[in-house]
Amino acid sequence: MIRTRAAGDTRAIAPVPRRVVECVVLGLWLVLVVLWELTCPLEEEGDGLVRRTVTCAAFLMAVGYLLTGVRRGPVRELREARAVARATQDVLLRPLPPAVDGLTLAARRLSVSHGADVGGDLYEAVATPYGVRIVIGDVRGHGLSAIGAVAAVLGSFREAAHDEAGLDGVLRRLDRAYQRRLRDLARPEHAAAGGREPVNPAAEEFVTVLLLEIGADSDVRALNCGHPWPYRLGPGAVPLSTVEPLPPLGAFPLPDDLAPLVCGRLLPGEALFLHTDGAEDARDAAGRFFGLRDALVRSLAGRPPGVPVSPAHVARQVHTALLRHTGGRITDDVALLVLRNDRGDRTRVPAPTGEPAPHRARTEPSRR
Repeated sequence: MIRTRAAGDTRAIAPVPRRVVECVVLGLWLVLVVLWELTCPLEEEGDGLVRRTVTCAAFLMAVGYLLTGVRRGPVRELREARAVARATQDVLLRPLPPAVDGLTLAARRLSVSHGADVGGDLYEAVATPYGVRIVIGDVRGHGLSAIGAVAAVLGSFREAAHDEAGLDGVLRRLDRAYQRRLRDLARPEHAAAGGREPVNPAAEEFVTVLLLEIGADSDVRALNCGHPWPYRLGPGAVPLSTVEPLPPLGAFPLPDDLAPLVCGRLLPGEALFLHTDGAEDARDAAGRFFGLRDALVRSLAGRPPGVPVSPAHVARQVHTALLRHTGGRITDDVALLVLRNDRGDRTRVPAPTGEPAPHRARTEPSRR
């Protein structure tokens, strides 16, 4: 007959924690020193000096251990908190792959919250039957307090990007997910937990969102809700569009007509630089704004003719220039995303069989 050990027995034979062993050893050392001090007969002055020296050393060791233990607890908790923050970041804002369906990607981010890598900025790029779809957004607020909104928007995008045939459907799904979060924030129990009276969350919370779709023909379609327009990188850096964006999500209802804006074709070797407003609003000690466009032009300078833009190089150069300009003291989260078209020339490919055709799109007015 096989006999199993009870749970209580398992706990009984569990190894003794290291801290308990250290305390026992230190306590025995102090007891021995005190007994030696009390039981040793009085001797010459030299021997008394030795005993006092040993006693002082023993008590100094005890005090040093106690101070180390007091410090060790907060340090261990800080390490655990950072590990949790990194794990949360990996789930919410997972690292982008180096390439998606012929597009080379590179990203950088900065969080204003010390000790945390997560923030209020979000981005994602996924390959779908309708092309590569990209989202970049900026939640009001920053740091750990913005995680809930980031999770709502990114989670909805990762589902809707594959399910919805048009960008307008994707944006409406994002808006519905964010509105559900706002309704949760307006609940009395949530407001009471925050120590404030219930208020209209739409007056306080919003998120800017830019949706891009790069089809098989490399045409770029966009829907912009209050977000900075990307820069098209080629010989220089020019805004992808100058059309006035829609209001941010959460501020106003979406309009009935959400036809995506056609922003032209992304030629082979060209790149797009996406960013959040923390990059443009960053200031130095004198209050001067960061020259994002100038930094992009400098990152493109010195490139041999015919050599395509390097997304990793551009992201690294702008990231370094931003930190140099602010002295490392940013006041808002920053996200940078660069993508380059490496597909070459492709013919126009129809929508997959059994899928509805993409919604109509409006074309950006031509600029002289």
